[in-house]
Amino acid sequence: MADEGIDHDFGGGDAGSALTFPIQCSALRKGGHVIIKGRPCRIVDMSTSKTGKHGHAKVNMTAIDIFTGKKLEDMSPSTHNMEVPIVKRRDFQLLDIDDGFLSLMNDDGSTKDDLKLPDNDLGKQIQDSFDDGTDIQITVISAMNEEAAIGIKNMA
Repeated sequence: MADEGIDHDFGGGDAGSALTFPIQCSALRKGGHVIIKGRPCRIVDMSTSKTGKHGHAKVNMTAIDIFTGKKLEDMSPSTHNMEVPIVKRRDFQLLDIDDGFLSLMNDDGSTKDDLKLPDNDLGKQIQDSFDDGTDIQITVISAMNEEAAIGIKNMA
């Protein structure tokens, strides 16, 4: 009864899962993932400087963007939180290549037709294997609403 006349608008909710999660900088490890300058990256080098006169150790990170391969660097106090992307890795069977897009099949039989053929050596390798009639599996990583083919293997 006390709520009468009050508009309860809590904004739109997103039923999807989060794209990132926070983790304390000191808990990050080489080989793990982190977001630097808004991009999902794999950490390739880390070093921690000693505490300075203001009392916080700093963590220097060098990381490679998982989609572009670009090197990014960041420095953060070890006690601060950084965002870590949720990275998923899945294998699909290649069905077709149509107009520069891969047609892939999941384990459950569903198809995926919105992934572009990579414009690099991997893309050439995928195209050559497809042209030869070889049955191949494509490894796809996805993070932060982006995805890319990153690997290929022959199916036995």
